Amino acid sequence: MSQISIGLVQLKCTAKKEENLTAAAEMIREAVARGAQIVCLPELFATPYPCQSEDHRQFDLAEPLDGPTVQLLCQLSGELGIAAVGSIFERRDAGLYHNTAVVCEGGKLLGFYRKTHIPDDPCYYEKFYFTPGDVGYPVFQVMGTHIAVGVCWDQWFPEVARLFALGGAKILFYPTAIGWLVHEKAEFGQIQQSAWETMHRSHAIANGFYVAAVNRVGLEGNIEFWGASLLCDPNGVVLCRASVDRPEVLVVVCDLNKVDVVRTHWPFLRDRRIDTYQGLLQRYLRP
Repeated sequence: MSQISIGLVQLKCTAKKEENLTAAAEMIREAVARGAQIVCLPELFATPYPCQSEDHRQFDLAEPLDGPTVQLLCQLSGELGIAAVGSIFERRDAGLYHNTAVVCEGGKLLGFYRKTHIPDDPCYYEKFYFTPGDVGYPVFQVMGTHIAVGVCWDQWFPEVARLFALGGAKILFYPTAIGWLVHEKAEFGQIQQSAWETMHRSHAIANGFYVAAVNRVGLEGNIEFWGASLLCDPNGVVLCRASVDRPEVLVVVCDLNKVDVVRTHWPFLRDRRIDTYQGLLQRYLRP
C-alpha cells in the first residue's frame, strides 16, 4: 500500500464514561466517512484525566483489556473496516495497573503497548497509578502498513521513537493528554507547546517516518489541555494541526513511499555508529 489515510480524533472529555465513548464513536465514524483507514484517539479518552492527585478512588476507573472501551474499539474496527488506536487505564490485576495503548483491527484486539515512561509532576502523578510497561516497543502490521504506538510522556524520549523506527514502523502514534497548568500558562504556555510540537517534528526527521500526536481539549481541574493534535511527515512538515480549544476530527492522506525517499536522502539509519553507543545503556557518564 503506497497511501494510507489517517484520522486523528481530538476529544473534550466529560465526567461520564458513556458520554465519552459515545462521542469517540461518533467522531471515529466521521473520520471514516471522510476516508480514514487508521483512527487514533487521545490518551485515557474514556474518562477525565485521573492523575491530578493521588486518590485511591480513581482506580475504580480502570478496566481490563477486554473491558468496554476496548470492546467498543474492536466493534468499530470490524464494523467500519479500519484500525483503531486508543488508550485505557488498564487493570491487569489487583494492585497492578498500566497506562495501555491498544490497536484493534477487523473486530479484534490486535495488540497493545504499555506506557514505558511514567511521569511524576504536579497534576501528573502517574507513578502513583501506573506500573511501567513490560512489552518492549512492539510494531503492528495494520491496514497494509506498519505502525507503532507510544503514550504521552514517551513522546519526549528520542530513544523510544528510534526503537520503533528500527522495528519497522512507518507511522508512529502518540495518544496524549498534555496541557497547561492554569497558573503557569501565561508565563510558560507558548514555550511548552512549542517544545512539544518541536519534539514530534524532530522524531519524524530523525527517523524518517510519519508522527501523529492526538491530544484532548478543555479544562479539567488544574489542567487546560491544549489540543493542537498534529501529524508530521518524514521531513518534519506539519501536515495538519487541530485547534487548541475544541473537539475536532482531522483526516490526512499519507504517502508511504515518502518514508523510503526521505530515508534514502537523509540516511541516518545507514550512518548510525552502533559500535560507539554503549554509553546509552548507562544512567549517567560523568564519574
